[in-house]
Amino acid sequence: MMDIKEKIALIKRNTVEIVTEEELEKLLKEKKQPVTYCGYEPSGPIHLGHLVTLTKLMDLQKAGFKVKILLADIHAYLNKKGDFKKIEQEMEHWSKGIKALGLKAEVIKGTSFQFKKEYWTDVLDCSLKTSIQRGLRSMQEIARDVDNAMISQIFYPLMQIMDIKHLDVDVAQGGIEQRKIHMLARELLPEAGYKAPVCVHTPLITSLKGPGSKMSKSIPGSGISVIDSEEEIKQALKNAYCPEKVVEDNPVLQITRLIIFPHLNTFTVERPVKFGGDITFKSYEEVEEIYKTGKLHPMDLKNAVAVSLEKITKPIRAYFKK
Repeated sequence: MMDIKEKIALIKRNTVEIVTEEELEKLLKEKKQPVTYCGYEPSGPIHLGHLVTLTKLMDLQKAGFKVKILLADIHAYLNKKGDFKKIEQEMEHWSKGIKALGLKAEVIKGTSFQFKKEYWTDVLDCSLKTSIQRGLRSMQEIARDVDNAMISQIFYPLMQIMDIKHLDVDVAQGGIEQRKIHMLARELLPEAGYKAPVCVHTPLITSLKGPGSKMSKSIPGSGISVIDSEEEIKQALKNAYCPEKVVEDNPVLQITRLIIFPHLNTFTVERPVKFGGDITFKSYEEVEEIYKTGKLHPMDLKNAVAVSLEKITKPIRAYFKK
């Protein structure tokens, strides 16, 4: 059983920030089973970018949290991610994927509570305290076509804020692109009679095409889905941006740090003896250090990442075939 310091260390692993760590420690001391959540627009298959936040939810679960996952069907609709029929189909896929990962979460559909009078009263009250400019700024990182934003996309962050209250959440978890909405939540929720949530933010994986955008399966060649075949994973990594000796904005190294080590604990690179032979790493820092020196070739790294990802995603693909 972990003590509080061990729990905080696990939660901090592979995060950009915790707002605030002091509040997190106080929460762990005062509440036996705090509640954390992360919301997902079910607008396409789970990809490795999503797997980063799902992996962090697994860390929080190990640290004693009750995990709630919001499949935000109304959010997806408001953000122009498809009609409800398409979104409903994707929610079925997401539910399967979450179970296959072994995450024991309470999966909640947005439509199960977001049409209630109490919820919308809170959203409307929130709208009276938020300028259009601030609402749009909070959506800059997550909106589709924000330069031509619809009014629906201004409601989106207000609803996300009230999701925290109506799901009775202590810790809001998400990628760093969620930061502006979470900071607005910390400001507005106390005015709505609810506590400011602790916020845990994880990094984004760079597009496999290179720096400038985050990983996305909606852009060909940008990402890897957890239901991609072994051959598709190999091909995507073969073409991935991964310059020799370069660590910054290297998506292949990011996958190694944020996904492979948390799931497998070790990382093995298989290569011919003439190129140094097989090598097993016990920490990501070891991988990064040897890669910076040029003693680990990009193609050897890519091949090893493909093998490790196959181990992690194979049970998920098998679950989909049931």
